[in-house]
Amino acid sequence: MAACAVQARLNADTSDQVGPSLACACGQPARYAGRRAKTFASVLGPLTLARAYYHCAACDAGFCPRDRALGLVGTSLSPGVLRMVGLVGAMVSFEEGHELLRELASVRVPTTHVERAAEALGREIAHDERTVVEPPMAGEPVAPTLYLGMDGTGVPIRKADLAGRAGKQPDGTAKTREVKLCTMWSAERRDPDGTPVRDAGSISYSAAIESAAQTDTDETPSVFAARVEREATRRGFDRATRRVVLGDGATWIWNLADESFPDAVQIVDRFHVKQHLSDVAKAIYGATSDLARAWARVRHDELDAGDLDAVLGALRPHAVAHDEARTCVGYVERNRDRMRYPAFRAAGFCTSTGVVEAGCKVAIGTRCKRAGMHWTVAGADAIIALRCCKLSGRFEDFWERRSARAAVA
Repeated sequence: MAACAVQARLNADTSDQVGPSLACACGQPARYAGRRAKTFASVLGPLTLARAYYHCAACDAGFCPRDRALGLVGTSLSPGVLRMVGLVGAMVSFEEGHELLRELASVRVPTTHVERAAEALGREIAHDERTVVEPPMAGEPVAPTLYLGMDGTGVPIRKADLAGRAGKQPDGTAKTREVKLCTMWSAERRDPDGTPVRDAGSISYSAAIESAAQTDTDETPSVFAARVEREATRRGFDRATRRVVLGDGATWIWNLADESFPDAVQIVDRFHVKQHLSDVAKAIYGATSDLARAWARVRHDELDAGDLDAVLGALRPHAVAHDEARTCVGYVERNRDRMRYPAFRAAGFCTSTGVVEAGCKVAIGTRCKRAGMHWTVAGADAIIALRCCKLSGRFEDFWERRSARAAVA
C-alpha cells in the first residue's frame, strides 16, 4: 500500500518535464520525447514510475531528469535497496544476499542483480577510496602508538584472468592472484600480563589485487605503496608519537616501509620466526620427533630472550644439510634489527601480526575464498573495496558523499 501511494504521488507530478529541450551531457540540446515508464525495486516494493524522457540526436542518447533527482540513473534499484545490496554483498555470497533481502526485507532482487549492483557499488567505493583522502581534523585525537601491518593472501581467479601468469601449480600455472592488504590499529590497552591488546574499533583495512613492486629509479610509489600512504594519511599515522610497521619478514614490506615511513620502528612478527624455527626442527629431526620439539623450544626461548647469536649458532651447523636451516639463517641475519623482542616488549610494542593475519581471513578470506568461488580480478577488487569500507566503519561516510553528489547532479 505504501508503494502504491508513493508511486501515485510521483506519477501525478509532471514537473520533471521542464521544457521542450534540455542540455545533454555532450553539450547539445536534447528534445522532450514523451513520458516513459520503468519499474524499480524499492524498500516498499516495486514502483512503476512514468518519467519525462529527453533524447539527444547529436549523440543518440537519452535521459530522464527525474532519475537523476531520485538517484535512479542506470539502475532499477532505489538508493535504499542499493544500500541493502551493498551491505549484503559485502558480507555474504550473492545468492545468500538475494535470500536475505527476500526473507528479512521482502525485497526481491535476483542473484545476478545483487552481483552486478554490489560490484558496481564496490567500484564506486574503490574510486572514492583513491580520490577522497581526509586526514584527522585538527584537534582530533590520534592514538600515541599506531601500528601498520601489511600482508598478502591469494584469491581464486577465473582462468581467463590468469592467462600467461606463472604460478605454483605442478604445471607452472596459477590458480590465484595475490591481494595485498594494509591494516592499521592501535593497542593502548594491556592484558593482565602487560601484553598490548588491540583497542576496540581501532582497526581499518584497505586492500586490492595490485603490485607492491618498485625499483629505485621509479619516480612514483607502487600502486600498493600509494594505497598504504593514503591509509596512513586517513589515520594520522604521521601524527602518532610512535609508529610501528609489522610484517612477516617479506622483503617487499620492509622496502615499502623504508621508502614511505623511514622513521617507523620495524618489527618482524615473533610467531612467524618461531614457526620458521619449528620447521627447521622438523626438517632436522622429523615432524613427530620429541627431539624436534625440544630443539625448537630452546630456540624459541633464545629468540624471546633476544639471544640471536645463540639462535644462529644452533642453525648454522645444519645449514649445509638442510635447506630449511640455510634459509632460516638468512632470514634471521637479514632481520636482526627487527627481532629485538626484549627491547620491543620493554617499550610496550606489539610483536605479533595477529591483527593482520586475522584481517586476511576476515576482510578477504571469509568473503572471497569460499568453496567454489572463482572471481574476475575486477569483481574481486570491487567486493574487497566494498568489504573493507564496511569493516573499517566508513560505509556511512561514503554513502553521505554519494548522496551529496547525486543531489548536486
